[in-house]
Amino acid sequence: MAVPAEKVEIGFDLTDSPIGPFFRLNDSVAGRLDNTEYRLGGTIFFDVTDRVQSFQVDRGKSRRFSTFPAGAAGVRFNNHDRAFDPTYPDSPFAGQIIPRREIRITSGTVVQFTGFIDDWNLTYTVDGNSIADAVAKDVTSFFSKQIISAGTPTQELTSARINEVLDDPEVNWSQELRDIETGTVDVGTQEISEGTNALNYMQKVTETEGGLLFINRSGEVAFRNAVQAPSSTGLVTFGQGTGIPYSGIQVVYGAELLYNEVVVSNVGGGTATAANLNSQQEYGVRNLSLTDLLGATDTQSINLAIRYADLYSEPEYRVERLDVQIHDLEPAEQETVLSLEIGDVCKV
Repeated sequence: MAVPAEKVEIGFDLTDSPIGPFFRLNDSVAGRLDNTEYRLGGTIFFDVTDRVQSFQVDRGKSRRFSTFPAGAAGVRFNNHDRAFDPTYPDSPFAGQIIPRREIRITSGTVVQFTGFIDDWNLTYTVDGNSIADAVAKDVTSFFSKQIISAGTPTQELTSARINEVLDDPEVNWSQELRDIETGTVDVGTQEISEGTNALNYMQKVTETEGGLLFINRSGEVAFRNAVQAPSSTGLVTFGQGTGIPYSGIQVVYGAELLYNEVVVSNVGGGTATAANLNSQQEYGVRNLSLTDLLGATDTQSINLAIRYADLYSEPEYRVERLDVQIHDLEPAEQETVLSLEIGDVCKV
């Protein structure tokens, strides 16, 4: 089968660039409404795929009780004409090769990464050839440098609190770039102190829920609640003979997620401890401590401690890695695999 077509686009402001043509207000030709030849100026995604040598995307995490690192992408461009040299005045992108340009990578019809370029790294050889490496991260890195307003919030669902952080004037995140599921637990009225980091606070809200917080493929802030119980309808299945075929599988069976004593506490609240005595007798005491959560009541802490002490009381047999050769799949299977998102539940 054919490999899905790859596309790399960079957000350039090319209004005054010869790459145009662009829409020009009050121009009798370029200013005509509803034309298909002249585009609006300002920052637009410009297709630079013909200059790409290779790229890679790295998103997600491998451990349940860790936070999601910033998604990352690296793109290597052919720079023989110095198009990506920020000092070259004759580049078609002159003045545009700067940090914080938005970048988008698409496979087939499915966006795989949306983020911002942090660094442009140029390499030259003695024969005059050149490559340019764009190093990009998603907006997790943006939130890690933002603070939120101090104050005392009202009791509300975890999802509402995350939306409030995104609405905070210090953050001011677009409503159009959110994918927030409704939370299942309340966060309380614990005071938000001066200088509170936006990312750390949203991660603590998510930890209180027991959910997921990440940046999805399209660059949206995504929040998933603690309820992850998919039905068999539409469940993506991988298998040999039945389901989407894979070329390699790695399974681990061990104590990475073995916890039989769970301690949970809220800021300003009590401490709840749940233990699974049978598991402790079999495997010894394995402790998980979740402190400084933002739950509204101690009852929530008790419920969370009991839930985790039951869920993680036995060694886990889990698929850690699944290798899929995209070019071996039917087109519909390719799109299914490429459309999988962090937090999706699959069957193997």
